[in-house]
Amino acid sequence: MKAAIYDRVGPAREVLRVVDVATPTPGPNEVRVKLAWSGVNPSDVKTRAGSRTKVLAFPQITPHSDGAGTIDAVGANVPASRVGERVWVWNAAWGRAFGTAAEYVVLPTNQAVTLPEGVSGEAGACLGIPALTAWHAVNVDGGIAGKTVLIAGGAGAVGHYAIQIASHLGAKKILTTVSSDAKAKLATAAGAHCVINYKNEDVAARVLAETEGQGVDRVIEVDFGTNVALDQQVIKRDGDIVVYGSNALEIALPFVPSLVKNIRYRFFIVYNLNDTDRAQGLNGITSMLKANRLTHNVAERVPLDRIAEAHELVEQGKVIGNVVVEIK
Repeated sequence: MKAAIYDRVGPAREVLRVVDVATPTPGPNEVRVKLAWSGVNPSDVKTRAGSRTKVLAFPQITPHSDGAGTIDAVGANVPASRVGERVWVWNAAWGRAFGTAAEYVVLPTNQAVTLPEGVSGEAGACLGIPALTAWHAVNVDGGIAGKTVLIAGGAGAVGHYAIQIASHLGAKKILTTVSSDAKAKLATAAGAHCVINYKNEDVAARVLAETEGQGVDRVIEVDFGTNVALDQQVIKRDGDIVVYGSNALEIALPFVPSLVKNIRYRFFIVYNLNDTDRAQGLNGITSMLKANRLTHNVAERVPLDRIAEAHELVEQGKVIGNVVVEIK
């Protein structure tokens, strides 16, 4: 089968290549998915670039954790009825050498989730990291029903889903930040009540004005290193700052403002959700998909033989939305 691989970290065009490798066979409690689409996420790009570590976990890696396709073979203990099922997959490349940038991937059966009728494969390839991250950020620690929430980066892959999920689950008011008029339109269409362009507005002043000086009950944060001071300004007393990303690996956290406001910080990475939280996320996303309550922003579709270009699009922030790789 064809698969993208890299055996050292570095720039996408220097280290990524498409080669022929052995087609995998599912073992007990596993399924094989014939992939149609592979999602490219910032974490995939950072791992390939070596921004977190220069040491590869495996001698050779096929990247990407998200994807969608059709089950074409099953191992022992898996019902044969799963063959032919359209699915989306999660954590394919987490702690594993073989991700979804390939014609086939073998996974534990629970990591292949039924893709409801009417949902495209391109959309399915955007669910494992972006949609599940958004779901958990909105729902963790009691959720946001009846509350005000500030979602950083409302036009981003996670933020766009988070706005929709927060709206669906009864947020009182959804505020979000963007960096352009085009992104503002996208966030508004997703259901944001207040969209703030952080390039030309005072975000803290606007948030406080929109909340009658009270601040928000929850911040959902994509870049804590940049926004830590802002988040403390806009969070209400006893509020939650839920963090799933940061461009800085070490962050100085002001103690007194956090103490005085009784701020609760929640850090998480979607790869490491416990079984209960994962199941809740999978069920919640599936329910919204079946009800046609999620809009998917697939910005670019790139063929497998141009995977380096797909990585560059994500790395350089050249597109508004998700980038997916088409597997042929």
